[in-house]
Amino acid sequence: MSTTDLHHYVRSLEQATQGWPAPLKRRRFMQAAMALAAGGILSATRSGSVLAQASSVRFSGYPFTLGVASGAPRHDSVVLWTRLIPEPLNAAGDGGMGPERIAVNWEVAEDEQFKTIVRKGAHRAIPELAHSVHVEVEGLEPGRWYFYRFMAGNEVSPVGRTRTAGVKEEKLRFAFASCQQYEQGFFSAYRHMLKESPDLVVFLGDYIYESSWGSNLVRRHAGPEAETLAQYRQRHAQCKTDADLKAMHAAAPWIVTWDDHEVDNDYADFQSEHLDPRFMGRRAAAYQAYYEHMPLALSALPRGPNMRIYDRFSFGTLAEFHVLDDRQYRSPQACPRPGMGGSAFQENCGERLSPGRTLLGAAQEKWLEGSLAQSRAVWNILAQQTMVAQWNTKTAGSGQNFWTDGWDGYPVSRKKLLDFIVQRKIANPVFIGGDVHAHHVNNVKADFDDSKAPTIASEFVGTSITSEAGPQDRLDAMKAVNPHALLADGAKRGYVVIDLNAKSLNAGMRQIDSEKLRDSKPAGSMDFVVEAGKADIRRA
Repeated sequence: MSTTDLHHYVRSLEQATQGWPAPLKRRRFMQAAMALAAGGILSATRSGSVLAQASSVRFSGYPFTLGVASGAPRHDSVVLWTRLIPEPLNAAGDGGMGPERIAVNWEVAEDEQFKTIVRKGAHRAIPELAHSVHVEVEGLEPGRWYFYRFMAGNEVSPVGRTRTAGVKEEKLRFAFASCQQYEQGFFSAYRHMLKESPDLVVFLGDYIYESSWGSNLVRRHAGPEAETLAQYRQRHAQCKTDADLKAMHAAAPWIVTWDDHEVDNDYADFQSEHLDPRFMGRRAAAYQAYYEHMPLALSALPRGPNMRIYDRFSFGTLAEFHVLDDRQYRSPQACPRPGMGGSAFQENCGERLSPGRTLLGAAQEKWLEGSLAQSRAVWNILAQQTMVAQWNTKTAGSGQNFWTDGWDGYPVSRKKLLDFIVQRKIANPVFIGGDVHAHHVNNVKADFDDSKAPTIASEFVGTSITSEAGPQDRLDAMKAVNPHALLADGAKRGYVVIDLNAKSLNAGMRQIDSEKLRDSKPAGSMDFVVEAGKADIRRA
């Protein structure tokens, strides 16, 4: 980190902690100092200057209980992840590890037997980052598969498989998922996703749930509602003990973004659902735990309660992924319930139409416009958290009713983005989302209230991995008053698989029979096609 970056870091921390109580501010600066020290170590690892030494470390149990993962695929690099954690449900959040810094070796090979090793190095896992390991491996060949593993003490991790982004991709298969409430079901959807051999997995938010809710729970969270760093660490670790989730992480690279439950339900920037004045401290803890458990690059290392997660990933001239963050920078939800923050269903809410309201924030909006304008890909995938298309929830009488937590709560911000797509003639824009616990397929219109308005983008929203949905008859009634909607099905849980080539996009809205069963079976697929140059979606 340069002197200029350091000064910027300090200024951002001062701004972020303005108005905090002095003890909390001091603690946040101490955490930041440790993160900076960790950043120095991690940067040194990347350049190869940290050397692993013979270690006599003895773990209390197998340290790679959460498996391995990879992510952030570029043409010549990928991020490899693991965490040393012999006791994943440890309430202290340290996973049964002591204060030592542990040498971890890593290897990347062309073959699963590691006969042809192409990169290797060492990393130092430190307690300040929960002994998590983030290795940015560079100098790889584009568009090819690799195998990787970690070694610490006398222990060896499971073998992971990853893939770099291609420069000349002719086809690409990716899956996307969201909303995996641990208590409400098993993550068996990933077992079926694994069989489809995606080149990439995109996760669109609610990887963990901070609180307990729902009916017919099949397993329980290990601790109370997560509010502290130790509790968020424990929640992430417990989630990652699921065997099907671990297997999918080990099989392909992931691109990730978050939604609200990684921190607190319905939070908006600095404001929590219950208007907690100490919320920014909680957000800082949640962001740190999120970084510690995801295959993210060092550039995503949190700075207090701030963490840059929006990003762009290029798969040659075939596809560009524009990955968004609609939580950290948004205006608070319009017309909340009395004494509360967060969402509401509102029929008459003038505040919703205020021109200054934003879902992405000015800086991210500017970045997204630049990212879209620079793209030369056939397909532009806008990976974000929820549903972009208008969704009127009023099924009887005149008027309209909207949920204020999604894009319907920010219609001016949505129109600005859609107008930009039209004006700059962005090639084949496709929105993917989650959050609403139902499969939705929508033709995104220039004007949703005009049935003759042209379609300017396609949208596929995936159902949840486990999280509960509302009654299907209610969805059917709402679909009838939203003519741009081709599908609204929340009857079952599942995921989405998309196959891309230069001529078409094929989307399979996959379902499983029951998330309550560890050995859940497939329950069918609803398939749709978009032809390049034609935004309107049709059934396959």
